[in-house]
Formats: sequence, structure tokens, C-alpha cells
Amino acid sequence: MKKQEKEHLILLGLIELYIKNGKPIGSNTLKESGFDDFSSATIRNYFFKLEEHGYLTQQHASGGRIPTDQAYKFYINYPTSKEYLSRQKRKTLEKELAFEDKEVVAYLNKVAETLSETSGFPILLSAPRFDQDFIVDIKLLSLDPHRVLCIVLTSFGMVHTEIFYTSTKLSNFALKRIESYFYFRRTGLDKPSLDEEELRLAEHFYSEIMLRHLANHATFVHDDIYKTGFTKLLQYPELQEPGILASTLALFENAHLMNVLCEEACKENHLKTWIGEDLAQLLPGAEDLAIIVIPYSIREKPVGAIALLGPKRLGYKQVFEILSLASKTLSDTLTSLMFKHQMTYRVPQAKGIDMQHSPMHVEQTRHLLLGSDLHKNDNKGNAS
Repeated sequence: MKKQEKEHLILLGLIELYIKNGKPIGSNTLKESGFDDFSSATIRNYFFKLEEHGYLTQQHASGGRIPTDQAYKFYINYPTSKEYLSRQKRKTLEKELAFEDKEVVAYLNKVAETLSETSGFPILLSAPRFDQDFIVDIKLLSLDPHRVLCIVLTSFGMVHTEIFYTSTKLSNFALKRIESYFYFRRTGLDKPSLDEEELRLAEHFYSEIMLRHLANHATFVHDDIYKTGFTKLLQYPELQEPGILASTLALFENAHLMNVLCEEACKENHLKTWIGEDLAQLLPGAEDLAIIVIPYSIREKPVGAIALLGPKRLGYKQVFEILSLASKTLSDTLTSLMFKHQMTYRVPQAKGIDMQHSPMHVEQTRHLLLGSDLHKNDNKGNAS
């Protein structure tokens, strides 16, 4: 083995050991972890050279070494034939990501949750807007005497919430009767009996719900975002200090920044990694974090991305394999769903899409019948 190869071997071994235990690595520790062929003195000499080259650093003079951002980038790009994701875990992940139903939004939530559980890190998933998504149910919940929470469920599994104010105190029975009115408006079936005040509120709520839903569906500037797994960060001691944890969470909550990173990965159409100072340049306080983003496609066109957040000492090689498998499976599944269910989608206007070729479907707005339209459909059985 050449001298440079030995140096690389020492560096890679130190990085993987530090990723595993999160503690500075001394020469004796590394020697006892599979480097018996090297003396402690030899290992220290390599440590010194690697520190000179900017790959290692020390928190204090007599302490062990820890990898720098430069070291992690070297580790990421170093070629290897080793598989970090077992065949059994690969098959299990493929099975969990399989999906055939029409509830595509529910599927995206499932993908995010599955990847967070598999990787052990928070996951953010950006997605296009799927058309032909209709309201299938509307629920009402009293928050206090004058506020009502409205929950809108759609055919693709989307959940929208709105809060309405009313000067009239509504009982739970009144709310159920108003829900029945919503059902009648959507289906033309089972017209309920409401008193004058309840009917006035029901008509007002229904019109307001439909208009807000229409506005939300039509206004599409940034990708829809699905995220989960924030509690996974608590297993890393370096992130448990309240200030650091708050800064870490703020990174994923920064919708604009995450959209920028996801769009960049989509534009270049390959996996991208931001480590330490790469992120700190974009958001102060992020120098101890890493974000990995990989795009996914529909009909071979990038439409969204999967992002993973963690400390710098994360298992990059295994994460890359998990995200790559997820991206391919998600791309194949969505492409199949688009064809099977004759679905279409839109990407945000901010991405430069020509909205004339993917408008919000007029056919959808035709079914959003408001108060003045109800009498036209009382006997048709197809009111929406």
C-alpha cells in the first residue's frame, strides 16, 4: 500500500469511527478499531499530516482529532464498492414505499415518515401540486363559543384547516346538522332540515370554504412541503442544547431556504450535499449541520426533492443509498399513478412553468357550486 493510500485509509477509518460514537479520536482508539497493523506513533504521524492538510482538527492540544468539513467532503466523494444498506433492508424499504391507490398526498406523507424511520433523521419532501383533487368531506369542530375549526379532506389525502368566527353559539348538534348540509351540497343527497339561522351560517360557511379551497389550489408559488421526524435529532448530544436545537429546527422551518436547496437539486438533477460552512453561509448558526437533497421525477422530469437534515457526523454513505433507492421508487410509483389514474400535476410558477399549458382545471371550478347555484341542482343528484 502506498503512503498516500495509507493516509486515506487512516482518514476514512477516523471519520467512520467519529460518525459512530461522536467522540474525538485518539491514535490508540483508532488502533484498537481495526488498525492493528499500524503503531500508535505511526497513526499520530498521519494525524499530524492530515491536520496540516486541513482534514482534521483538535478541540484542545491534548485531545483526539475530529473531521473537518473538508474531511467529510473527501469521505463523500471517495469511491467504494462497499454496500452500506443490506439487501434485506433494501427489500424492506422497497416494500414499504410501494403504493397503488389514488391518495397521492397521503402517499407522500407515508414516504416521508418511512424515510425518517429508516434513516433516523428528519425528512422534508417537496412536491408538485396534483390536479383533479376534490373535496370528499368537511368536518366542523367547536374551539370556543365563537370560533369553529373547519377540516377539509380531499380525494388525494390532503388535509386543509380553516377557522371561522361566528357571533352565534353553535351546539355540537347544530354543527352536525351543518356538516349534513355540506354533504347535501356536495352530493345532492339527504337534504337536512335546518332552522333559518343554521341555514344562513351553513350557506356562508360552505361558500367561504369553497372559495378558500379554490384560492389555495390556484395560488401555487412554492412546492408543497411535507416534513416529519424532528424528534430524531434528540438522539445526538451535540444538538440537545436548547439554542442549538432551536437553530437546527429553524433550518427545516425556513421554507424559502429549503425550497432553494430543493430547486437547486432538481435543476442539476442529482444528489447534493451541504455541510457545515456551506449551510452557515446561507443561514447563520448552521455550521454544525448537514443537509442532503435528492430529486425525484415524473416521466423522467424532476418535479420535487427529498431532503434529510442531521448533524455533520451522519452516516453519509448509508443515507445516500437510502435516498437513492427512495428517489427511484418514488419516481417510478408517481409515474405509474399519473398514468393509471389519468392524473396531472403542476410545478410552481416560480420555477418558470408555462401556466397556459398546466392551468388549474376549469372542470374543477365548475363543481364548486356556491349558495346561488344550489337550486339548479336540487334534483340532479350531483351537486358539489
